[in-house]
Amino acid sequence: SYGQPPARGWPQLAPVARVLRSADLAAVNYEGTFAPGGPSKCGGPDSDNCFAFQAPPANARTLARAGVDIVNLANNHAFDFGPEGYRGTRAALHRAKVRATGAPGQIRVFRTGGGARVAFVGFSSYPWSAPLNDLGRVARLVRAAGRRADIVVAMFHGGAEGSDRMRVPYRREFAFGEDRGHLRAFARRAIDAGADAVLGSGPHVLRGMQRYRGRLIAYSLGNLTGWRNFGTGGVLSYTALLTIELSPKGRLTRGRVTSLRLNGIGVPRRDPANGAQRLMRRLSRSDFGKSAVWFTKRGLPHP
Repeated sequence: SYGQPPARGWPQLAPVARVLRSADLAAVNYEGTFAPGGPSKCGGPDSDNCFAFQAPPANARTLARAGVDIVNLANNHAFDFGPEGYRGTRAALHRAKVRATGAPGQIRVFRTGGGARVAFVGFSSYPWSAPLNDLGRVARLVRAAGRRADIVVAMFHGGAEGSDRMRVPYRREFAFGEDRGHLRAFARRAIDAGADAVLGSGPHVLRGMQRYRGRLIAYSLGNLTGWRNFGTGGVLSYTALLTIELSPKGRLTRGRVTSLRLNGIGVPRRDPANGAQRLMRRLSRSDFGKSAVWFTKRGLPHP
């Protein structure tokens, strides 16, 4: 109903493709479906306040073209068009040679050019995903991933949504009547079980980063791109790509925040003022104190 982007969505990712392609592995959270059919979840009486996202299956190839290796489907929009839409999304990604993670018990393992094995797991609070709110199962899945790989990356979709939700509270978060998790507890449990990086999405705004046991936790990286499907005013326009380097034992050694601003449509552009980087540094300091982390101009983690 909002129209489709031209060129299979390439204008949405073209401005950041260089950064994505430069990584050994590039991962994003994909909120929506690649499928031609299936019943929309928005057919009920609350349809005016419901959003269901669907793109043509061929658009999945644009993710591969931009350099994306894996997407997290553990989120609230993966089932916007039911099981049929979910299956169609995974099939479209498979044809595009983009892997997906986030289903219950699912572990995706890559081998980098240097020979390291990197496992990805994804969590959210929905039945089609690995459970964010069951910390015992979180630990078991992370440990299982650790038995198959040298480095484990845990992705999650959780937290309250909105321009006033940039802080990470010491409690559970709720949105639209849903329990979106106690994210501080989740992230620590994942790292205690062996995760080497925890990367978050869900609030649709930037949040801070912290280091725990030498590992990085990024609680939210905002909205990378959309097409007239979410607000882009004020702090909602700030977004970022996070590039991190991990040691063979999974410790954070270097990193970079690529600051972006979304235009009115939802397409990212480089921000010469580095607004996202400055905002994330401020949020990190205020939320995490001595465990806050940001990166120097040389890419070294500080403090």
